[in-house]
Amino acid sequence: MNVCSLTADISVSPQIAPTDVATLLTLGFRSIVCHRPDAEAPDQPNFEEIAQAATAAGLKAVHQPVPAGQASDRQAAAFATLLAELPKPVLAYCRTGTRSATLWALSQTDKLSVVEIERALANAGYDLKAVVRRISNARVASLDVVDAEHTVVIVGAGAAGIAVASSLRTRDPSLDIAIIDPADVHYYQPGWTLVGAGIFAAADTARTMASRVPRGVHWLKAAVVGFEPDRHVVVLEGCRKVRYQRLVVCPGIKVDWHGVEGLVETLGHNGVTSNYRFDLAPYTAELVRALRGGKALFTQPPMPIKCAGAPQKAMYLSCDTWRRNGTLDKTQVQFFNAGAALFGVPDYVPALMEYVEAYGIDLKFSHTLKRIDGAQRRAVFDRALPDGSTDTVETDFDMIHVVPPQTAPDFVRASPLVNVAGWIDVDPGTLCHKSHEHIYALGDATSTTNAKTAAAARKQAPVVAHNVLASLGRVGGTATYDGYGSCPLTVERGKVVLAEFLYGGKVAPSFPAWLLDGKRPSRLAWFLKERILPPLYWDAMLKGREWMARPALADG
Repeated sequence: MNVCSLTADISVSPQIAPTDVATLLTLGFRSIVCHRPDAEAPDQPNFEEIAQAATAAGLKAVHQPVPAGQASDRQAAAFATLLAELPKPVLAYCRTGTRSATLWALSQTDKLSVVEIERALANAGYDLKAVVRRISNARVASLDVVDAEHTVVIVGAGAAGIAVASSLRTRDPSLDIAIIDPADVHYYQPGWTLVGAGIFAAADTARTMASRVPRGVHWLKAAVVGFEPDRHVVVLEGCRKVRYQRLVVCPGIKVDWHGVEGLVETLGHNGVTSNYRFDLAPYTAELVRALRGGKALFTQPPMPIKCAGAPQKAMYLSCDTWRRNGTLDKTQVQFFNAGAALFGVPDYVPALMEYVEAYGIDLKFSHTLKRIDGAQRRAVFDRALPDGSTDTVETDFDMIHVVPPQTAPDFVRASPLVNVAGWIDVDPGTLCHKSHEHIYALGDATSTTNAKTAAAARKQAPVVAHNVLASLGRVGGTATYDGYGSCPLTVERGKVVLAEFLYGGKVAPSFPAWLLDGKRPSRLAWFLKERILPPLYWDAMLKGREWMARPALADG
């Protein structure tokens, strides 16, 4: 925990954990202000968790959520009011502390000189010259100051962003590339299913971001808050602007924990868990081990979501554990799926149904989780009826694995890059933006209809890398993405149904059927999932090695 003092009464810091509250108490703090909206990152504790720890320690905790880069004068005035009212000293935090420092600076424009504000920020370790310019000039829109310029700028350093940066570097080491992401840690999110089953350790799915950014690529550790495509500019938190010749947008997907009423307040407690958050996947394993009978619910929201098979993977592996423990016959397992089918590609459903029947799973289609009461262990669903109407279904549970609804990140949905559905509007083959030929996108936030998986990003990255270089006149031909996606459906410990498919649900196996029949549960597919895919991710995909991923070219 890095606490930086601005004045005697106010300090700022990056994201804190509930366990940090006790330390803050010993440091003398009496109040905490959170400026970070919930669900900005997959490893972020919700404010309610911080507030519970603060209350227990006798500290005052207030949530003033401000989306990254959207610190306004009105919000600064509200923060000033909070600072006047709260017991002091106060700690304010966000993802990196920048948002909180910015709000403090804007709140002091009628109290301190620009020099005093800049000195306090610098002493705390925050270089916010653009904010100081904003204070000096009153309106940042009147400025046309660009803080950096790069040939290619990549927004997002997840699987897609690192992979495309590495593919670009492999093809043209001289290319000037910058990648923008505020995160300190890069996660192998496909591994969280196995963390939730007690097979992987959570720490094995994480690496420092600094160790993953390709050598020679500039890392701008900041949050993107907006796009100005007509000016070839990306706007960063702190009012900084970065200009590019080509832009690649791959910010991932937002898991909307607030999309289910009451979920945030009970996550990680009362038998409520989710493998979609890094710190909760171990709780899933704990719950599954401890359950000795009762009712276990698993949910899946409306599409699209990251890895459509993940909700049922958690269910199958849990059932396998209960079968091995001899408690499956005492456990009522229900799968509440907002959709109308078990899996989107029908070829793989028969194998999955064999496990549904063997585990005694009760399938509940057309059910969308709307509300959860953790303390009472009650879940409420909207059920879609054939005539188009809905009714309400309420049930109790002993444990529930929740997958919340998902959208493109807020700063993307509010941008000029999206279609009417809120996804980045790209050509499904070339992955070039339909309206801005200098912009490309890949990964979970795009409008493409492929499965949103790391396997899809692995195939998309070389396509985008080649087409970006072609658009710069550095290579010839056009690469095309065929919609490939893969979902290793872990149906039991030691067996996987390896679903591989293209646009339109066309089955596209990578191996001959005599070696690995993806439509049947396979030990070889489990070996791939457990032993081969993690090093393939870390040491091949993220390093520009395109084994079985190099695209075919047209017009070459």
